[in-house]
Amino acid sequence: MSESTQAWVAAGVRAVIGAHTQAQDAGRTDEIVALYTLDGTLELPGSDPAQGHDALRKAFEGWAPEKPQLHLVANTVVTRASEDEAGAVSDVLFLQRGEDGWAPQVVGHYEDTFHRVDGAWLLHHRRTTYQV
Repeated sequence: MSESTQAWVAAGVRAVIGAHTQAQDAGRTDEIVALYTLDGTLELPGSDPAQGHDALRKAFEGWAPEKPQLHLVANTVVTRASEDEAGAVSDVLFLQRGEDGWAPQVVGHYEDTFHRVDGAWLLHHRRTTYQV
């Protein structure tokens, strides 16, 4: 794979991660779901996996923000890339704003798989782990 193709894949992966984060923090469920393949899966500790758009929509509606929140995603590394599939890992810090200001709630890690569908990069699988 050429360097320009690798850069194109990495840019597409990072764009999906950023769009997901922005939509999740704003509570825009339909935008989040649209970033997943039709059979996309989300795994979170302590929850059954949410697979498919209906299950993802139900999950994200249940997690709609009740107060200001931020997922700060950093250290994203594309671990594998082809023209139609990619993998990436990222660190995440979840903050919420309360009466005393912003406070960290969770530190975690994403392991993502992306598929290219009709020319667009979409999340196929996200596994989230929490750091304790």
